[in-house]
Parts: sequence; C-alpha cells; structure tokens
Amino acid sequence: MTMTTAEADKILSANFAPWVLDLQLAVEALGEDRATLRLPWSERLSREGGGLSGQALMAAADTATVIAVSAARGGFVPMTTVQQSTSFQRAVTGSDVLIEAVLTKLGRRMAFADITMSDQRSGALAARASTVYALLG
Repeated sequence: MTMTTAEADKILSANFAPWVLDLQLAVEALGEDRATLRLPWSERLSREGGGLSGQALMAAADTATVIAVSAARGGFVPMTTVQQSTSFQRAVTGSDVLIEAVLTKLGRRMAFADITMSDQRSGALAARASTVYALLG
C-alpha cells in the first residue's frame, strides 16, 4: 500500500529540524519509488537579484529524498546523507519549485536517488541533484 501525502507530511513535521520546516515544504505526490514536494516561493529565500537560494534548493532535494525512501519502505527509518551533488541550471524567481526525487536503487543499507527541481510556473528545469543515503534502521 502506498503511503499517503498526509502520512508523508507527518514524517516531515516529526523528523526535520525547525529551519527545514521553515521552508514550508509540502508533499504533492508519492509513488513506490518517488516523491514530489513543493517549495513555496518566498522573498526570505531569495538572493540578491531575486533568485531562489541554492541552499534552499539543496535542502529541499535532500528532504525529498528522505520522503521518497520513506514511501518506498512504507514508513520513516533513520537515515543520513552520505553524498549530495547539485548542478544549478537557471534561477527561479517568483515561482514555487517542484522537487521530484526518484530512487534509482534502494538496498537494505543504502539508497540512491536522482532529483529534478523545476520552476512550477514555467516547467523549466532549475537544478538537478543526486544523493546517496545510508539507512540506519
């Protein structure tokens, strides 16, 4: 049975630091090997020139991976980031960002994911990331 977005939102609120919760990420969709989150536009997260901060995008990608792993495993388990690599392709200004994390391999102790971050308004790809997680529980 696939996890619901309400269950995934509860994972967010129960397991992430207050500063991550301040990003106001919301789970939009889940699948057996993926999660899509929305990062709402905020002036607080923008840099000089109005572009969304790369740090906010990287935190969103990292968080989306945790939700994708949780959905695939049927619930939250302790895990930690081993590696994250992000490539920024264009600035996002004045638009929410959709973050889709797709698991490429889920083992007993390691998980690998590819993440795309797209400008919700235009659909343009803003950034890509890849992550590796150690599953601790």
